[in-house]
Amino acid sequence: MAKILAGRYPDAHCELDFQDPYQLLVATVLSAQTTDVRVNSITPTLFARFPDATALAGADRTELETIVQPTGFFRAKSDSLLKLGAALVERYDGQVPGRLKDLVTLPGVGRKTANVVLGNAFGVPGITVDTHFGRLVRRFGWTAEEDPVKVEHAVGALFPRKEWTQLSHTLIFHGRRTCHARRPACGACPVARLCPSYGTGVTDPEKAAALVKTGPPR
Repeated sequence: MAKILAGRYPDAHCELDFQDPYQLLVATVLSAQTTDVRVNSITPTLFARFPDATALAGADRTELETIVQPTGFFRAKSDSLLKLGAALVERYDGQVPGRLKDLVTLPGVGRKTANVVLGNAFGVPGITVDTHFGRLVRRFGWTAEEDPVKVEHAVGALFPRKEWTQLSHTLIFHGRRTCHARRPACGACPVARLCPSYGTGVTDPEKAAALVKTGPPR
């Protein structure tokens, strides 16, 4: 199934725009409860104004809230970013650490965010268990676990470590474009014949094809 999906999405990648570990870390924190497209719409302004951890730590809260407001939960996110900037400056000289055990100690950073940063900014393999990934691996029968950490370990045991980051991208792409939460496009799915959950969604090929998204969900 993984090989077939990799063939369907050969260009699967992190859909957050970033140029360095700091930008990816901030963007990932902002991506909670919103889309990558929405985050990408505000990060150019955010990074122009606060280009590094030192600038972020010293940000004016009102100005920061105004910039991140379109991503939702802007007060909580602004609070997390201010604390994140301060922690990076105080503990790591303003640099984003490249180890999981360090990243998860930062404000607003859990294993999911840490694995996104490690896999895409540092080249350290990691499995990103977001809502799409968790939904798909349970539908596929790869694991019955619900807890994200248990899902991460269960799926990680099925694949070589070097494949973890790309596997995450591939499944997230499929979850965003075809295997939707409410109406999966089963009739347009390349792994339908192998999927134990086939029939959960629309099976008619034409109707299913109409549900497939060709770009990042907005």
